[in-house]
Amino acid sequence: MIMKATTVPLTGYRRYPLEEMRTRAAAFYAELLRRRTVRDFSDEPVPRDILEQCIRTAGTAPSGGNLQPWRFIVVSNPEIKKQIREGAEREDREFYAKQGSHDWREVVAPLGTGPRKPFLETAPYLIAIFAQTYGPRPDGAKVKYYYAAESVGIATGILITALHNAGLACLIHTPSPIATLNDILGRPNHERPFLLLAVGYPAEGAEVPECVIEKKGLEEIAEFIE
Repeated sequence: MIMKATTVPLTGYRRYPLEEMRTRAAAFYAELLRRRTVRDFSDEPVPRDILEQCIRTAGTAPSGGNLQPWRFIVVSNPEIKKQIREGAEREDREFYAKQGSHDWREVVAPLGTGPRKPFLETAPYLIAIFAQTYGPRPDGAKVKYYYAAESVGIATGILITALHNAGLACLIHTPSPIATLNDILGRPNHERPFLLLAVGYPAEGAEVPECVIEKKGLEEIAEFIE
């Protein structure tokens, strides 16, 4: 039997005057335009409570059926970070040696990416993000999580934005899929690796590829049909 939805009054929404809306939108764009992916991290510790707050923010993301199919595993243990790095580099060496297409190599060449990933050990935190395929109902039965990848992608974007807003830098590593990540972190089979984020402060003198400064203009990323 499908239960009928119950509703409550909308609270918390704020409507701003038009000029304030424009100011807020422009200021937020300018702030996010400063965000840069870095590969050189300081090993300076980051207070855990800051990470916790950013993850809480990610957890506000919308999700299919409000099932919230994400799990954030935060790693600061040096030995576990070393294991994750070894697994990631092992898979990437194989990818670059056997599978990586010429086109892909051309795309990433200006970014300086490659199989070596020292940032996975240097950054004070790794956040392993998993997408859950199902979860438990209150009665113990399983419920399938629909649109898990889309939902976790939205939450990850909010997390990256929250980390930047807090004054931290991060770097995305996409597991492919790092076959050992579930084993290393003790995650169940219904959780699939989605992303790894290296998180911390940029190292002193850190540099970024010149090409990442430029972003596509509005006319290249959007169309308005009126």
